[in-house]
Amino acid sequence: MTDTKIWFLTGSSSGFGRSLAVHILAAGHRLIATARNPAQLADLVEQYPNTCRTMALDITNAEQVKDVIQKAAQAWGRLDVVVNNAGYGLVGALEEYDDAQIERNFDTNFFGPLRVMRAALPILRSQKSGHIINLSAIAGFSNELGFSIYGAAKFALEGASESLAGEVRHLGIKVTLILPGPFRTDFINRSLDRASTQISDYDPSSGKFVKFLASIDGKQPGDPGKAAEAIILIASEPNPPLRLVLGKYANDKIRRKLTSVEGELKAWESIALPTDF
Repeated sequence: MTDTKIWFLTGSSSGFGRSLAVHILAAGHRLIATARNPAQLADLVEQYPNTCRTMALDITNAEQVKDVIQKAAQAWGRLDVVVNNAGYGLVGALEEYDDAQIERNFDTNFFGPLRVMRAALPILRSQKSGHIINLSAIAGFSNELGFSIYGAAKFALEGASESLAGEVRHLGIKVTLILPGPFRTDFINRSLDRASTQISDYDPSSGKFVKFLASIDGKQPGDPGKAAEAIILIASEPNPPLRLVLGKYANDKIRRKLTSVEGELKAWESIALPTDF
């Protein structure tokens, strides 16, 4: 391949990350694959000894993030694509979470990616090139009942990424958010934490969503392999999208949100618009 890139990927051991790691290497790129337990990535190194490096990384550890990013850049002399994939879900009603659950989810899903981006940006600036790809979720644009905190963390990541894209465009750095709907990974079974308490008053709202998630586990419409191929494809584009919305479920949900927002703007503009001087 003529356009070989050097990728850095968090959360490479399972789910989207694992699928993306496999497809990156199969496509002939070089990869620094990270996970809290890099032993889970040994088979990738065995299969691709010349193009795969693995490193231990917990994105909630600020000093480790800085150290690993520096070592990753030294592996092949540069970084072309930095992918923030590591994260996990949290489901339940807002009132049902305890403070520690909320803080941990934000630390992993928002502050962790911020640490990675802030550590990588000096390298990408010096290169005058690079592509930051952040795994968001459809809940980060149109949230679900029961995903108040998980969706809020992804909303925060969306906001930071949207601003960053404008801040670094003139430096040759690109930013893309990936918004998947339900994909057939182990997210629901393995990467979904649940509220510490359950309150029956929420059974018709967030409780209904919890049951929905359980019902689709293993039957999600999204194909992780096809998602990985789409992400690799946009990484080769000279003008990639700010948002890549994966799957029919997510595309339909965004269109409904946009229609709803437009309708609400029109319905209330007689009160809202006259507030200017």
